[in-house]
Order: sequence, then C-alpha cells, then structure tokens
Amino acid sequence: MSRDVDEDREDARPLVEVRGLDVAFGAQEVLRDISLEIPRGQTLAIIGESGCGKTVLLKTMIGLVRPTRGEVSFDGHDLQSLSEKELTRQRIRFGFVFQNAALFDSMTIEQNVAFPLRQHTAMTETEIHEVVLARLAEVGLAASVSNKKPAELSGGMRKRVGLARALTMQPDILLYDEPTTGLDPIMSDVIGELIVETRTKYPITSVVVTHDMRVAQKVADRIVMLYPLPQLEDEEAQILYDGPPARIEEAEDERVGQFVRGEAKAGVGGENGIRDSGFGIRG
Repeated sequence: MSRDVDEDREDARPLVEVRGLDVAFGAQEVLRDISLEIPRGQTLAIIGESGCGKTVLLKTMIGLVRPTRGEVSFDGHDLQSLSEKELTRQRIRFGFVFQNAALFDSMTIEQNVAFPLRQHTAMTETEIHEVVLARLAEVGLAASVSNKKPAELSGGMRKRVGLARALTMQPDILLYDEPTTGLDPIMSDVIGELIVETRTKYPITSVVVTHDMRVAQKVADRIVMLYPLPQLEDEEAQILYDGPPARIEEAEDERVGQFVRGEAKAGVGGENGIRDSGFGIRG
C-alpha cells in the first residue's frame, strides 16, 4: 500500500474518538455513555451548566481522568492502553489552556511560555527566546511583558499568556477550559477572536469548554451540549444537542433553548429557579 493512501486514511480518521464513555468518582457518576468523534481541523464547543461534566470530559480526552467504562482514542491510539511514557509522548501533541491560565507565579512571562520548550526540546536559549516573542506577538502581547510576573498582568493578559504557552509546541489539538471565565464582555470577545485567528493560522483541532454562548457561537463549527445526570431520567441521553451553532436555537429539546437564552428552569429551586446540580466537581 502506498504512503499517500496511508496518509489519506489517517486524514479521514477522526483525531479524537470517544466511545461509550462513563466516568464516576466513587458513587458519583459524572458522565454516562458519551460517544462522539472530533474530525481534524474542527472547532468543537462543549457547553452546559455547572456540574454537567464538561471539564471532566476535556480531561478524559487528554488522559488526565481515566474512564470508568468506554474508550478515548487520539489519532488512533487508545489512551488507556498506552504506557506512561507513550502517553506523555502523545500529550506533547496537545495544548491545554487552563481556566485560570495556571501560570507559574514565581516565573517571568518568558519563563512561563518557554517552559514546554525547555522540557521537551533541545532548542538553544536564543531559539527559545525568539519563539517566545513570536508566540506573545501572536496573542497581541508586546515583548515588554516578557520580563513581568503573572501578578503584574490583568486577567485577560494572563489568559493570552496561557494561550501563547499552549502554542509553543505547535500542537495538533488545543483544549480550552472556560477561556473567558472572569473576563468582561469585551475581553471575552477578544479571546474569542484569538481562538478564531489561531484556528485560521494553524491547521489545528480545537475543543472549547464554555458556558459563554457568545463565545461558543463565535468560535465553533459544532456545539455539543451536556446535561447534569441528576437532572436526567435513567434512560435519557446526556448529550442534548450535537450540531452546528446556527441550528441550536431550533433544537427540539426545550432545555437547550433555555440554556442558550439563559432562562431558569420553571419550578426549580423556588423563587430563584435555581437547583443544586448535586456535583462537587465543577464543569
């Protein structure tokens, strides 16, 4: 078989495949029978209220959380069957933008962005410095911030640094965990624009976990909505919607429309329409 045919088959294969996924922490079930495929180059937004398992699903995709049942495959590799060394090698192909940036407070911005390069490459300090400045420029930050500490930057700037660091290894897939949490609407829109620009500039697959519908509709090719298990009947699917952003407001399930419009569920939680989802785990 020719190499071109092999490459064509690899390109046609989904980059991420989730099959029959259950995740439970003790007696607390968080995800139930989740199956989805993420094609190469797609930007998928995972939405849903707190406690529905969005972040747990994201961490399962990178092997940080092990499934109770089911499989997660990345580029044809079943993550659960890999040795720790092989799993580490695959993780280098992921970029992870953490909810609160997760920068090292004791390091400068340059040291933070350079960290993956120093851990995983043999690049010289000059080469690393050039890459750091290039990544900072891509996210709209001047070279002058490179010597600052994270505490000297605004929340929006720290989010940008987190994205710059995630891009340093030129990953195949970027995972964003609530990239606009804590930001004002204007800065949230700026982060959304950066996600779109990153997808345009690089041949990258993206998964964005968010409760921000403006961001989801701005950046995504496809939206998946999860629902908290305690609020579902035993036989109900946890994925309430899987489709394009433009069609989500037409979803048959009224719970999807309520979430998109930001409406409280009638009769839930008394006067305020709020009910505890029953989860101690965010996302």
